[in-house]
Amino acid sequence: MLDQDLHIHTTFSTGDSAVVPQQTIAFIAAVKHARITGISDHFDYITDKKFEIYRAEVTKHALILGTEVDGANWVDEALNYPFEYYVYHCYNTDRDYEGAEKLLASGKPLVIAHPQALDTNLNKLHRDCYIEINNRYVWRFNWYNYYKPFANSFRFVLSSDAHQPNWLSHCIAEYAAKELGVQNTIIFPE
Repeated sequence: MLDQDLHIHTTFSTGDSAVVPQQTIAFIAAVKHARITGISDHFDYITDKKFEIYRAEVTKHALILGTEVDGANWVDEALNYPFEYYVYHCYNTDRDYEGAEKLLASGKPLVIAHPQALDTNLNKLHRDCYIEINNRYVWRFNWYNYYKPFANSFRFVLSSDAHQPNWLSHCIAEYAAKELGVQNTIIFPE
């Protein structure tokens, strides 16, 4: 069992073609693959009336309520909802770094999602951000050279970025963390 997994998508991410119909919140709760489990569906799919249904389903299963915010265009609106944490796509633009600062100012945990896949310049991020190493993307890039200079500068979070039940794992992320000499930071202690 994993200690924590906070980057998980479900069928609420309706426009994401990688999500399969079996990837429901109820199924993830039943699998119990992590001691601490958060659901972070794409914010742009859970706004307005859908949010209350999403929140009710996440809380009914005693999971942590998060969302994945796709860049600066969605930050102000996302701040109007009572999420417990944010997973953020920080593209390499000044506006996106400003968006990260806004989310961080909320006082809620901010996880910078798969930064090497988005060309995020970690030098431009506040050190209170959590940097994600996830199973889905870490192996696709030269992760060692990307993350190693920051191994002592940030706290890291391992995630599955699961869109399908068979993705509920950290094995590759754990390998990368071990090679980098970083620990998985537990954001929400049990």
